[in-house]
Amino acid sequence: MILIMKRIYISILLTLGFLTSQSQTNSLPIGRAGEGLYLDINAPLEERVEDALSRMTLEEKVKMTHAQSKFSSAGVPRLGIPDVWMSDGPHGVRPEVLWDEWKQAGWTNDSCVCFPALTCLAASWDPQLGILYGGSLGEEAVYRGKTMMLGPGVNINRTPLNGRNFEYMGEDPYLASRIVVPYIEGLQSKGVAACVKHFALNNQEHERYSTNVILSDRALYEIYLPAFKAAVQEAKTIGIMPSYNLFENQQCGHNKRLLLDILKGEWKFDGVAVSDWGAVHSTEEAANNGLDMEFGTGTDGLSTGTKNAYDSYYLALPYLKGLKEGKYSVEGLNDKVRRILRFVFRTSMSGKRGYGSFCSDEHYAAARKIGAEGIVLLKNDRGLLPLSATVHRDLSAPVRRDSSRRPSLLIVGENAIKMLTVGGGSSNLKVQHETTPLDGIRERFSKDFDITFCRGYVGDTTGEYDGVITGQNLEDNRTPSELINEAVAAARKADYVIFIGGLNKKWNQDCEGADRLSYSLPYGQDALIEALASANKNLVVVSISGNAYQMPWVSRVPSVLQCWFLGSEAGHSIADVLSGDVNPSGHLPYTWYSTLEQCGAHAEGEYPGTKRADSNIWDENYNEDIFVGYRYVDKKKLTPTFPFGHGLSYTQFKIGKASVSSSVMNESVTVSVPVTNIGKVEGSEVVQLYVSDVKSTLPRPVRELKGFAKVKLQPGETKTATITLTRDALAFFNPQRHEWQVEPGKFQLYIGNSSRNLASPIKITVE
Repeated sequence: MILIMKRIYISILLTLGFLTSQSQTNSLPIGRAGEGLYLDINAPLEERVEDALSRMTLEEKVKMTHAQSKFSSAGVPRLGIPDVWMSDGPHGVRPEVLWDEWKQAGWTNDSCVCFPALTCLAASWDPQLGILYGGSLGEEAVYRGKTMMLGPGVNINRTPLNGRNFEYMGEDPYLASRIVVPYIEGLQSKGVAACVKHFALNNQEHERYSTNVILSDRALYEIYLPAFKAAVQEAKTIGIMPSYNLFENQQCGHNKRLLLDILKGEWKFDGVAVSDWGAVHSTEEAANNGLDMEFGTGTDGLSTGTKNAYDSYYLALPYLKGLKEGKYSVEGLNDKVRRILRFVFRTSMSGKRGYGSFCSDEHYAAARKIGAEGIVLLKNDRGLLPLSATVHRDLSAPVRRDSSRRPSLLIVGENAIKMLTVGGGSSNLKVQHETTPLDGIRERFSKDFDITFCRGYVGDTTGEYDGVITGQNLEDNRTPSELINEAVAAARKADYVIFIGGLNKKWNQDCEGADRLSYSLPYGQDALIEALASANKNLVVVSISGNAYQMPWVSRVPSVLQCWFLGSEAGHSIADVLSGDVNPSGHLPYTWYSTLEQCGAHAEGEYPGTKRADSNIWDENYNEDIFVGYRYVDKKKLTPTFPFGHGLSYTQFKIGKASVSSSVMNESVTVSVPVTNIGKVEGSEVVQLYVSDVKSTLPRPVRELKGFAKVKLQPGETKTATITLTRDALAFFNPQRHEWQVEPGKFQLYIGNSSRNLASPIKITVE
């Protein structure tokens, strides 16, 4: 009797929301008295799933397949199965919105830590940072009660005009695969599901709802799917989010080939396919083509919605009605619910979730570390960086400085003072605080330099996006010539000048929903940089962006630092690298084209597509095929501004002669290469392995990245970098046989520190 009463008491508390599954013992049923699940969390997962499924009504099952608020879906209170709570943002936990509206909920305790953008994480070329990133974000999500984070994103950077590239992991499928796996593992280790997006071929924001992608199976499997496949088969991601666009004339939100044939068929994915917000268009296709959970229908995903529309969703009452009429399969419904139950049992009902932590010192430290490690030193003529309080003798100081005064440091540019955690689309965050670059530089250098600031240009003065307000007043009514003249006059008197500009998260820049309109810098920044370069030879350009852009002034600027969108600790991460407290070790995750015509999507593809005469659909042919990014510039023997994989350091490295464990490959070979730090400071080098097929039946890239290792070295220290190359790495996708194929013959292995800085090849034979 006492045990029965205890179970009833726990069931009541659960139903009323005073107790969660985390609080239960392993052997007590939950839910209403006599109806609860027997929750032994050590029981096999599929037993728990089938037990729960057998107890559910048809109506309860259908309710689990669609939203009940902007970011939640229903559980089964009768059985003690909790609601699912999701949050946007691969870079942080999004602020709360009202239950049935897109407006901010007005909470005062939902200001988070913003971690660096995923381009920065990819630029670190450090899988261990992926674990730190995902784990830190997972702790924040648990604290906020989230079951799933809607990220990370792994779409390939096909064009630098894509407004959403800053959320993704670069242009190379191998690099993206190696970075996304530890991110997911770190996140899901905290009991929070990842939802990898956007599956698939969401490579532009222009007309993203109506672009029908046309490409070869080789390009699909070799370029655009590998990172998703790694997320599913290696990282065991719990969620996948289909994209907005069309593929083979069918919406990706319920695309049979993508979701059923590839994801759940070929890859054996047992998790949930979660729609993007507003990406469902048909009850029949959503019911039959592999979608499991529907969100955002009737909204544009940003600001507007239909009041109390949740019962009208395609997978809500219309789906229930069709099931009762026999139009849709109950077994198809059961498959969806099984996947949702696995999702819940692996997260909020796993018994492994702690309490999490939010805005902790450890999370800020993680954001700062990831930011600094991902910064890429693109150029550093005359050793201008790191900044020194003593003006270097070999620098052409614009004025003869009186040794009795402190050196002067001029900061120019709007991005030095603008908060960049706000905006950009669904990655928009309300942060507890954001250290701007100017604040970080002042904090680090004020003891050594007299620091002044000039605006230089006026770009985006708004400080609000989707209800999140920065509180900054960036209005400036001066003309461009007045701003440039002020900055140039100050530059002539300064010992050092740091220009901090680039892009921002405004519409038509690095922002969801629209692509960039030009490959050039906005707001007249090119003219400003040219003028500063003429006024002061000790000029450093600090670029903040998620995309590359044209640099007509690059030959006149001695030092260029690519700093991405670095989040809450942006100013500290930038100051760490400028000062040399952190030696830059990032390498580019994409090609920095000299002109847009060097990009295959623009030179040979059909970007942004062609609108059909009889509909709103845009057809876009990926005519560049597998030749994306460096694969295209290598094929055409072009010279980009900076090649894929490029990144400099404040020290120098010598990459020695590589050796291979065997000249004949059966299943794998190991490549070993000594790396020595021949400079004067500690640093890390990224050793990159590229593979070339000497002779192939089908066209192949000149070289492809197939391995890398990041090595940290003290001055004078030598370590051996080892990279294991498997037989699979040599394969190409044979569309006629619909399988990966390795052809016998000769292959060449290239070792270096960028796609264009490689030593003589090592030859191996595949028999």
